[in-house]
Amino acid sequence: MPLPISRSELDERTCRLICPIAAAMVGVCLTGIGILQVTISVARRTTLADDLLSIDALLFLTAMLSSYFALRLNSSRRLHRLEQLADASFIAGMLLTTIACFVITYAVHI
Repeated sequence: MPLPISRSELDERTCRLICPIAAAMVGVCLTGIGILQVTISVARRTTLADDLLSIDALLFLTAMLSSYFALRLNSSRRLHRLEQLADASFIAGMLLTTIACFVITYAVHI
């Protein structure tokens, strides 16, 4: 029979997952922005996608920093607040990434 896991252990595990994934997603956003800038300069067209990806990178940075600081703090109350911020900004970043993918797909084909 598995031992019950306390709420603080679950929060720490979530923060340990969000921190490296969000940091990697910042790199993905920067790569996407670089590729879009090359495409924009060759095709002589502008697109909203690079702006969306730059906002997206800021959301993932917020998720990464809040989960990092949640791991460093000893206060249970602060841990829960920072973990909620990390969750919300990570999910918002993933949603914005999906929207940016649609914008890139339709901007390239038009």
